[in-house]
Formats: sequence, C-alpha cells, structure tokens
Amino acid sequence: MEKPSRSTGPSALAALARALRLSDDERDHLHLLAGRRPPAARTSGDHVGPGLLHLLDQLPATPVQVISDLGDVLAQNAMAEALLGGVCSVSEHGRNVVWRWFADPAQRAAYPAQEHAYYSRLHVADLRAAVGRRAGDPAATRLVERLRGLGEEFTALWELHEVSVRRASRMRVLHPLIGPIELDCQVLLAPEGDQRVVLYTPPVGTDTAERLALLQVVGTGQFTAST
Repeated sequence: MEKPSRSTGPSALAALARALRLSDDERDHLHLLAGRRPPAARTSGDHVGPGLLHLLDQLPATPVQVISDLGDVLAQNAMAEALLGGVCSVSEHGRNVVWRWFADPAQRAAYPAQEHAYYSRLHVADLRAAVGRRAGDPAATRLVERLRGLGEEFTALWELHEVSVRRASRMRVLHPLIGPIELDCQVLLAPEGDQRVVLYTPPVGTDTAERLALLQVVGTGQFTAST
C-alpha cells in the first residue's frame, strides 16, 4: 500500500487551513479531498440555543426533546415531560437515557418487554456512533466506562461494534395515565451534530393523536415508570 504523502498529513492540512483562513466547513472539505478524516468538530455542550427553546414552546401539543448525541436530555417541553417523565436531573448520568435504560429497571417497565432487546441494541449502536465522532472526549469515555461496569448486557452489545445513528423509529410506551401509546420518533440533527431535536408524532392510522390530546388535558401527571 502506498504511504500517504507528508504534504497531505493532518498537521500539514491543519497548517494549510490556517494559512488560507478557511472556515470549519471549508477545512473539513479540504481534509475529505485529501482522503483524510476531518478533525473533531466543536460541540455545543449542554447549552441549548434560544432558537431550539423557542421551537419547544411553539409545539405545545407535540412532545419534543433536545437530546445530546450521548443521550443526555438537555431540554423538553411540557408534553414530553407528561409523556416520558421528568428525566432532566442535576446528576451526571441521571438525565442520560442510555444510562437509565441499562441501570434502572423501572425505565424499561414503560416499554413492552418483547421490545427491550431492540431498544438495547438501538441505544448502544447510536452511542457508539457518537463516541466515534467525539474521538476520545472525556465525557464519552466516562459514560462508556460506567455503562460497562453495570454488567454483561451493555458490555456484550458494545463488543458487537454496531454503529447506527438514530434518525427515525417507531416506539410504544405503556403510559400509566392514558395506556399504551404508539409514536413515531423523528430526529432532527443540529449542524454541530452533538445535539438533536426529537419529535414524537402520531403514526397514521392510530389513535395516538386522540391519546396525546387527552394527555394534554390531564397535564403533567407523574410518569411513575421513569422516576
């Protein structure tokens, strides 16, 4: 195999990008043209921009969450809290949906038992994609290490090396107030890639819209299965 030229190495490309005063997008494109992987992108962290917060407020009848690529729930509207429970917490991993899935049996009780294996693989494959993009990020490394310490299930799935960014899926929730409800999950990725907006919408041909309307009337009653 022919060795890559030093002139197209990461250091040389970075120096060229600085000399040309390229934007982040232009720098990434330069790396791709040279057959190199772009450097890790800047992340938004836990800060949710005012535009996304405004979006949550403008969709009062639709459950919406802002979730980091590692699975931290950063913000949600009242309908999402009523549907999925108040999962935003001050603890490091308490608000993380992957951690809660593998660490808290009560979290799984909110979903049909026959679908647990599917959700486990979905969570792990999505997390592995995020960890790969973050390239040694301390928060990602710490989360994976803690998850591996929970037991065999996560570790076995992690060793499969499955990678799949979650963009759209169908889910069923066993809600204590309105009963079983089926939802389409549409994931919108922010430009930085480390935050995503998740909308939970009624599938065509189901009674989900009526059930969500009922939930909106009932209000944000405690979702005991996720606390």
